Amino acid sequence: MKGLRWRIAESAFLIAGLALLDWYIWSRAGAVVYQAYENYIFRGRLREEQKAPSPVAPAPAPPRLHRNDLVGRLEIPRLGIRVMVHEGDDHGVLAGAAGHLPSSPLPGWPGNVAVAAHRDTFFRPLKNIRVNDKIVFATLSGTFEYQVESLKIVAPDDVSVLKASAEPTLTLVTCYPFYYVGSAPHRFIVRARQVGSSPPRVEEASLLSPAGPAALGRPARGSSPSPAVSASAARRHRRS
Repeated sequence: MKGLRWRIAESAFLIAGLALLDWYIWSRAGAVVYQAYENYIFRGRLREEQKAPSPVAPAPAPPRLHRNDLVGRLEIPRLGIRVMVHEGDDHGVLAGAAGHLPSSPLPGWPGNVAVAAHRDTFFRPLKNIRVNDKIVFATLSGTFEYQVESLKIVAPDDVSVLKASAEPTLTLVTCYPFYYVGSAPHRFIVRARQVGSSPPRVEEASLLSPAGPAALGRPARGSSPSPAVSASAARRHRRS
């Protein structure tokens, strides 16, 4: 009987392991397909913007975005990060994209633009980021280039990293440590300053892997529900 119970337990663990593996493969494949589709939509909208007549005056205010609206595409060339950015920082948004924190300005407008993503998917390669690395944020209103100025590790409720800035800046947020088992106790912060901008343009890039190797990365055990560190997010994501 003891041997029988052991064989039953082995079979149960094997089935559970195979089910988890199947879920992981389908979720990662779904994220890649979703990113490719969003990149396709984004490039199509860029083409439409280029065909439209140029406005006689700049927009008086940034566009109002709703949850999960497409914001643009963020790239860090040296790390191979290429990820679509949507509006919002909740679990539903971050499951398929990086999220623009609604409390922060949009690229091209004064202040500190904040973008969050999971440490076990799109922002996994941030573990290798360096000061002076280049970040490109393409939107329908223009393409904005940033240069990394600092890297920082903070507590989940440290909202000082999101405070407004006098000059255009970009803050990337993810959970830390990257390979922590369980709920990650800290946040990894990348701060960059804007060094250039250009009109919207369509780039002939591959649609098959728009998120780069990050979309296919192996997840850390105990991934966090959200890395956002806004005042409200700090309360929502204590378990991150």
